[in-house]
Amino acid sequence: MKNNLKFLSLFLIGIFLSCESKKENKEADRPNILFAIADDASWKHLGAYGCNWVKTPGFDRVAKEGLLFNNAYTSNAKCAPSRASILTGRNSWQLEEAANHSPVFPKKFKTYAEALGENGYYVGSVAKGWAPGDPGEIDGKKRELTGPKFDEFLTIPPTSGISNNDYSKNFEAFLESKPQNTPFCFWYGSQEPHRGFEYGSGIHKGGGRLNEINEVPTFWPDVDSIRTDMLDYAYELEYFDNHLERMLKKLEETGELENTIVIVTADNGMAFPRIKGDSYEYSNHLPLAIMWPKGIKNPGRVIDDFINFSDFAPTYLELAGLTVEQAGMQEMIGRSLTDIFYSEKEGMVNPERNYQLVGKERHDVGRPNDQGYPIRGIVKNGFLFLKNFKKECWPKGNPETGYLNTDGSPTKTYILDTRRKKGEMKYWQLNFGKRESEELYNIDLDPYCINNLADNKEYTSVKEALRSEMLLKLTEQEDPRIVGEGDVFDNYKYSGAVQNFYNRYMSGESVPAGWVNESDFEEEFEMSE
Repeated sequence: MKNNLKFLSLFLIGIFLSCESKKENKEADRPNILFAIADDASWKHLGAYGCNWVKTPGFDRVAKEGLLFNNAYTSNAKCAPSRASILTGRNSWQLEEAANHSPVFPKKFKTYAEALGENGYYVGSVAKGWAPGDPGEIDGKKRELTGPKFDEFLTIPPTSGISNNDYSKNFEAFLESKPQNTPFCFWYGSQEPHRGFEYGSGIHKGGGRLNEINEVPTFWPDVDSIRTDMLDYAYELEYFDNHLERMLKKLEETGELENTIVIVTADNGMAFPRIKGDSYEYSNHLPLAIMWPKGIKNPGRVIDDFINFSDFAPTYLELAGLTVEQAGMQEMIGRSLTDIFYSEKEGMVNPERNYQLVGKERHDVGRPNDQGYPIRGIVKNGFLFLKNFKKECWPKGNPETGYLNTDGSPTKTYILDTRRKKGEMKYWQLNFGKRESEELYNIDLDPYCINNLADNKEYTSVKEALRSEMLLKLTEQEDPRIVGEGDVFDNYKYSGAVQNFYNRYMSGESVPAGWVNESDFEEEFEMSE
């Protein structure tokens, strides 16, 4: 009898240990996630895309050993709504308050980082996560939308415009604190190349030369001060990439790189006029490279499928073995990228991924009553169609309050001065002037979106087809702007310290607006409507 009990005990212990071993193996098989996001970087400005005046060996390595995406887009080219889309798997207009810049994040939308943290992943983040805005609270505790922060270690930054956060050292601290045999999910949220830059740092510290820049966007004047501004931006983008390189090296040293998905991108285009905070090609079209040595087949491929930022969250859930319901998240519009990972094709892998929707609601303040400038658009078949719903408004914010949806910069000041001091209207109109209700651009031939074809009869059928498809898809997504409830976006609470800016400023109050230059404000503005 005793022998039988002993045998039974050993048998049960064996089953328990076997189950625990299988559980550990299952956890170890789930891929790690390193998500690296630059703050305001345009898609063409990384080496893997052929850029020779910005050096990005970290990004280039991810592209070479993984996949390089030619058509990755955010639905909304501004920090908070773009990041909200990444975290939830939904387009910005499906996120209530989170469609806006600097909102209160809705409690109903759980993020993938929160979900993975509840389901066996060790989760963390460094520096800029979801921002700016109020993440809200759950059960009296402030939400950590991108995971608990690892911001302890500091460094001496090379310029006054670069953060002192030692991103890679903090990532190492995260890895060292991770329990053994536990998959991780980490958000590397660089604060570069966000404004402001240290003027001339790209030349004096980065060694850049003005003549290295092979092309200045044609919606800006090609002058030395703007080229200098671009080199300063390049220097900060290289700083982001340098820390990415260190993180990849650390993963190699620890043996974690093989089963880590590394995703490198940016939240929106560069913080220059007519890019960040707009809905043009260089606003929403962003860099993207993904490597996963253990999972991606035929690495080194270049992918032409249209990728939406809402595709990241469902990818993570699938590879973590979770359904949306198990994760406790809202239904997603995004689609997992595993069809591309597991294919060996390059170019267009999935023909259904052949378009991208874009748009915006309220970004920075600067109009009466903090109202936004609503836009919706679609990119397909080499064309970009845009619908401006309130063309009577100023797209970048009112002139008398400094066009607050464009960060202050030497480029912005120079363009404003072409009108103020020289009486030239071309560049001012392209960057700050009012717009037609509809815009259509052949982005294959006109990537800077200069020649509006909306009223060209030769393109009427193209415009109408794109408009119809856009409205159909947005209706399916229950976009309030399309179903007649669009003003709800202007009624959501703005969490920033400068809310009601326009009304307060125009009444004589001194209201802080540190992201623009004092010279941007135009107290006397006379322009025929």
